[in-house]
Amino acid sequence: MLNSTFVHLNGIGPATERRLWEGGIADWDTFRREPQVPGISPSRKVAYDADLALAQTHLDRHNARYFADCLHARDHWRLFPTFGARALYLDIETTGLSAREGHVTVVGLYRQGHMRTLIHGDSLTQAAIQEELDQADLLITFFGTVFDMPYLQTCFTGLQVGLPHFDLCFAARRVGLRGGLKSIEKDLNIARESDLLELDGMEAVRLWHQSRAGNDAALDQLVRYNAADTRNLEPLATSLYDQLALRYGPPWPTHHG
Repeated sequence: MLNSTFVHLNGIGPATERRLWEGGIADWDTFRREPQVPGISPSRKVAYDADLALAQTHLDRHNARYFADCLHARDHWRLFPTFGARALYLDIETTGLSAREGHVTVVGLYRQGHMRTLIHGDSLTQAAIQEELDQADLLITFFGTVFDMPYLQTCFTGLQVGLPHFDLCFAARRVGLRGGLKSIEKDLNIARESDLLELDGMEAVRLWHQSRAGNDAALDQLVRYNAADTRNLEPLATSLYDQLALRYGPPWPTHHG
């Protein structure tokens, strides 16, 4: 999908990109090989060829961060097949207050099949979050562009992100799925343990306060709730990628394997 993408080129939007695809310009190599492309002036073609050569160099180097800058956030889903194997799925819980007044209680981090849970007052440090971000190529959250990452960056002011960010909340809306994470999971038949089905963010706040009062079972349930939210982002990302590719991708299969 990524090397069939042209919307990162200055002056090319979705309509022009689709016209290129339908005209047989399937990928960057094809574009560059063509002596001329209908609707694109010779001087602009030269500039685009250089831009595509640079993009190919960064793709060959597996430099996901380059594409975080040159692709609009709404198009970061296109990076999933290329960089999804090194994606970091992230979800946070908080005290229910703003980032200025409250704090993060739990950070769930799921990467390459491994779940890591950071807990306030124990394992939750800026260094631990940074370590996970630094080892990833793509950040995947649900509503994280609006909530999780701004909250984390307010509480941990030196946190360096720089990753492309596939926000599944807005991806879901683009394919007609509304509601919160658990509602969309139900729509797509993504399962979670039955005792976690009715929990929500406010319940997570209550569980945290119970755990601070010495209730170990409450902390265990909070950690399991957060882990379910975090792990379930992986099958959700795969499903949403396939739907986005079908709707907005080129007219040939680009399913995530």
